[in-house]
Amino acid sequence: MTTANSRGSGVLERLRLLLIEDDPGDAFLVEELLREVEPDVDITLARTLREALSLLDASVQCVLVDLALPDAQGLDTLQQVLVKAPGTAVLVLTGLADAHVGVAAVGAGAQDYLVKQDVDGALLMRAIRYAIERKRADETERQLVEARAVSRENARLERGLLPVPILNDPSLRHDARYRPGRARALLGGDFYDTVQTEDGAVHIMIGDVCGHGADEASLGVRLRMAWRALVLAGLRGGPLLTTLDAVLQHERWSDEIFTTLCMLTIDAGRETVDVHRAGHPRPLFFDETGVKAFPDEPNGPALGLLPCTDWPSERLELGRTWGLMLYTDGLIEGYVGDGDERLDLEGLLRLAEDAHGRGERGSRLIDGLIAEAERLNGGVLADDLAVLLLSRGDWG
Repeated sequence: MTTANSRGSGVLERLRLLLIEDDPGDAFLVEELLREVEPDVDITLARTLREALSLLDASVQCVLVDLALPDAQGLDTLQQVLVKAPGTAVLVLTGLADAHVGVAAVGAGAQDYLVKQDVDGALLMRAIRYAIERKRADETERQLVEARAVSRENARLERGLLPVPILNDPSLRHDARYRPGRARALLGGDFYDTVQTEDGAVHIMIGDVCGHGADEASLGVRLRMAWRALVLAGLRGGPLLTTLDAVLQHERWSDEIFTTLCMLTIDAGRETVDVHRAGHPRPLFFDETGVKAFPDEPNGPALGLLPCTDWPSERLELGRTWGLMLYTDGLIEGYVGDGDERLDLEGLLRLAEDAHGRGERGSRLIDGLIAEAERLNGGVLADDLAVLLLSRGDWG
């Protein structure tokens, strides 16, 4: 029989087994039976549980164990093997008088049991192969159940940590997307929020803590919550950013940590927007004429870089129908093609113009821009990513 391991080729891999058996005659019999049907099987013999535990490693595919050993008896033997090698298949060998022990062993975690006096080589080899495949199936199922549980827990945590917009104007549409760059992460360092205050004004914000770890994600949540509280308390514009800068300096763990942020305030009549930027990428403005980026100025430094900074602002006209899109740099720092060219603002504007021309709006617009940026990047964007789109009407 061919013994090379060739994944996906249908060629059986060479078996590496650990036989735990203190009776020399029984050990010789098992080895002979196996080598009759598979000469190249790799069998290591251990005569005590202590010796077996020292030999167990990830390369062992199946353990054949007699539960009656000089230094361990019954299911205690099995439990110690399972603890030492939880990912390895275990096949219990019993005598005629101990068949009931084999049944109990399967219930305790073994993949199967065999009565020594009833087996031949072919039956024993089939049982070993079956035990290995069953263990693999059990492990796959366990990982699937674990992944589902983690996914459900992630969804619950995200619902608690991601913002629910405070918005009661039916003329406005709110769409957002959020995706951390770290695998299996709940949140990244990006954050956003939307709050409509009692005077009818709507405040939207997006920010990006430098870095990508759990500490950055935690800091982003704290800054978002602080921003919401300050807005609801009546703080606006530069004074709000000055206070948020103080919060960042108290909450961060290193003087090198900074945060970029863009904040827009739409007046109660939905005719003008006040813009504050702290080192953050320029938002996009959609209307019936097309798409354009907000002016490069005014733009102050990122939060956490300079003490006592005054962040300038500018008021812009909105018109009757419009869309305002804030985003973090994860959307524009992907590559275009195989070279070093990045998408950047110019590339995003081209993609947005095409999407606008196709009549894409709301979540469809956001999803389309992200998908196109990933297509140009040749894969998933590596950085944390947040996009917030607030719109009124259909932009003509």
